Amino acid sequence: MAGGLLYWGVAGLLITAISLPLLVILPCGKARKVGRWMLHHAFRIFVVYLRAMDLVHADLSSLDELKKQPGPVIIAPNHTSLWDAVFLISKLPESICIMKKTILANPVLGGGAKLAGYIPNGSSAGLVRTASNALCEQSGQLLLFPEGTRTRRFVRWINPLKGGCALIARKSGVPVRPVFIRSNTRFTEKGWPLWKRPDFPIKLSIELGDPMFPEEGESAHDFTRRLEEVFERNLSRAHKLRRQVVREA
Repeated sequence: MAGGLLYWGVAGLLITAISLPLLVILPCGKARKVGRWMLHHAFRIFVVYLRAMDLVHADLSSLDELKKQPGPVIIAPNHTSLWDAVFLISKLPESICIMKKTILANPVLGGGAKLAGYIPNGSSAGLVRTASNALCEQSGQLLLFPEGTRTRRFVRWINPLKGGCALIARKSGVPVRPVFIRSNTRFTEKGWPLWKRPDFPIKLSIELGDPMFPEEGESAHDFTRRLEEVFERNLSRAHKLRRQVVREA
């Protein structure tokens, strides 16, 4: 695991060093393609390393269906841990990610994210407008965690969903594909102590849900509630990696 973290630190700094001059040199569209290509392949190498070292057993095969997805789409996973985006982007070469502003300022991750045209989670109105324009103009795959943050430690299935996903879907008119992430560990979830070592190998399942569209006359609040019910219904069903209850002390 230490080798994996070292890889990510070195690769992240190298990508930032390459990205900063490319932001100045390349046209915007070309810069986005180069940035997304670099991050996709960097994440793929990291995932291959985790598998080769028998640290993670990850089933990502359901995401292959997105290669056949016509037109733009919003990919909306539950957010179990810090590295959810790593596994998803390793399978999605053209993804546009919405991320925290602080990550864009991070010297390890920020340069590549800026080059790739990733979107900071700023004001609601600005976020919805920027994300909708990116979907319509670039016909991309927008990666958005509708919980807004990692699932909290004592929550049974997911945090209450934010309304941004519904607002973007309504404005852009594109489908939402929920993604259900399960794991046998709470490693790097919200509240996991950084010093605490998990039991290896970590087992991870990522399952793609059916497309969802806002219905005619349906409010953003109602669509968000319907999406939340889909997550709760799927994540609560019998599964070998179903989330285990953690009792508050």
